[in-house]
Amino acid sequence: MAQEENFRKRRERKPEEGRYTESAGAGENTVVGRNAVLELLKSDRPGDKLYVQKGEREGSIVMLVALAQKKGIPIVETEKNKLDGMASGLKHQGVVASAAQKEYSSLEEILKIAEEGGEPPFLVLCDGIDDPGNLGAVIRCAEGAGVHGVVITKRRSVGLTAAVNRASAGALEHMAVAKVGNLCSAIEELKKKGVWIYGAEAGGKAVYETDMKGACAVVLGSEGQGISRLVAEHCDFMVSIDMYGKVNSFNVSCASAVILCEAARQRHSH
Repeated sequence: MAQEENFRKRRERKPEEGRYTESAGAGENTVVGRNAVLELLKSDRPGDKLYVQKGEREGSIVMLVALAQKKGIPIVETEKNKLDGMASGLKHQGVVASAAQKEYSSLEEILKIAEEGGEPPFLVLCDGIDDPGNLGAVIRCAEGAGVHGVVITKRRSVGLTAAVNRASAGALEHMAVAKVGNLCSAIEELKKKGVWIYGAEAGGKAVYETDMKGACAVVLGSEGQGISRLVAEHCDFMVSIDMYGKVNSFNVSCASAVILCEAARQRHSH
């Protein structure tokens, strides 16, 4: 009886506030939260409907409604409990949108984005990042640092779910994402195009002492395992972040911010 009671309590326990879980099953057609919906409406991705909580017509929601109306997207006022169900446990802030599924890009398309911008390619390769909060944060950092595209794998990786989009604060709408079957093969393809591969791993050369101004791709490993051995063997260089406190590492989202912003600083220094 005690086991059954404990199981029932676990089932009824609410998700921790601010934590993103893959069980929060809002999929790739659902956009949750004000920032993510705003970036959707500013992007070229077709929106289907904008669902607004009844009585919520103040602050940024007024702007979201106006943008949706301008794009001809129907506005549906609904009860909070329906939005709760659509958001599947994510904090929706009174607004949820349905939209066409975001299209994945190819490696060639990402390289073309760089070429059209007159810049050396700058990519992020995700090796087994399966936490939606981490992947969303990495995409947000990548977009802010001017990365041309993010590469994820078909296996051992979370997809572009509503939780990922919300964690990215909508940056996903402006980022090209490629999904590949084999990351090592993708790395070799990039090398043939003149892209240098930098793995983020403890023990590597300090990122501040590493030249990242040219065509480069930064490989980020999963939270628990880091970069897999096989992928590490395909990297040209390993870079790391100097640590001065008692902990010996950052999580992958923090590490991505430090490394990508250092690369961006170098690339835009004159």
